[in-house]
Amino acid sequence: MSDLVGRFLFQQLNPDDPRDPSDIPVAICPRYDGKILVFNSASSRFYSPSDLSGFFGMRTEHIRACPSWRNEHPRHDCVFVNVDSDLPGMRGLEVACVIAFFSFSLRAVRYPCAVIRWFDKVGDDADEDTGMWVVRPGYSANHAPAHAVIHIDSIYRAAHLIPMYGTQFVPWELKFYQSYDSFRAYYVNKFVDHHAFEIAF
Repeated sequence: MSDLVGRFLFQQLNPDDPRDPSDIPVAICPRYDGKILVFNSASSRFYSPSDLSGFFGMRTEHIRACPSWRNEHPRHDCVFVNVDSDLPGMRGLEVACVIAFFSFSLRAVRYPCAVIRWFDKVGDDADEDTGMWVVRPGYSANHAPAHAVIHIDSIYRAAHLIPMYGTQFVPWELKFYQSYDSFRAYYVNKFVDHHAFEIAF
């Protein structure tokens, strides 16, 4: 976790550095050993002109990342992360699962963050049959899950993923809250609402 925070701080303090955060040596990253505050949810406010139920097209939704949702099971929502606002649709967005929300302060600057696990896009275009993009869990060079710390300002809104079930039966013991950890690939569901249809193309 400290390595992820260090690389995040390096990005925040050196915004023009072109390197991928995972390629930045930990030795040159700032260290933070102070207090952090953990939160179970965050709200995303975005403009959705196609959804007339909002106030002039503005919508707010809650994104949750908590170990015990309603005192029962863990809940970790998926999100669209804005990585390049100059590119249209999914070419400028990535998908991630939120592990935790937290914040900390350094040199009088407060950083609201999220620990995420990346999903990688499969291919350069949406699936021809469904019109939906396909993603799969991302892994680092050592085959560990690809985690990162990002600023919550880069989170656009919640994303909904549909598992690619394949030809085998789903095990009876599989629980709904395990679905994001149990399949090799997922469809990015652009049909979940009007706004998702507009951005996930």
